[in-house]
Amino acid sequence: MIDLNVPVLVVDDMTTMRKIVMKACREIGFTQISEAADGVLAWEAISNAASPFGLIISDWNMPNCTGLDLLKRVRADSRFGRTPFVMVTAETESKQVGDAIAAGVSQYILKPFQPGALKDKLALIAPK
Repeated sequence: MIDLNVPVLVVDDMTTMRKIVMKACREIGFTQISEAADGVLAWEAISNAASPFGLIISDWNMPNCTGLDLLKRVRADSRFGRTPFVMVTAETESKQVGDAIAAGVSQYILKPFQPGALKDKLALIAPK
């Protein structure tokens, strides 16, 4: 399980979904939770963070920069490449799931989800 004291970044273009994911994170026990409305804003937050994020939870379909593009950018940067990255999405096509796996996603959760599902997936991620 990921250390509950690490900063978490929740990325989704839908405010309601960000709030749902952030609430689930708080229920799990995370206390340092930030948010971004798309991959471009998320990359700015990641690049400029005072202390690095220990977990990124991102939607796939967003304007400006998709979750998959953000994942690829994170994995390509040696500073952040090992950061656990969870994709929370409605994308179920096997090609898209395969693309996320090939890009290095840590876990994949389908929307809609229950907070317990997020906790279960996070338990499968080995600490950095």
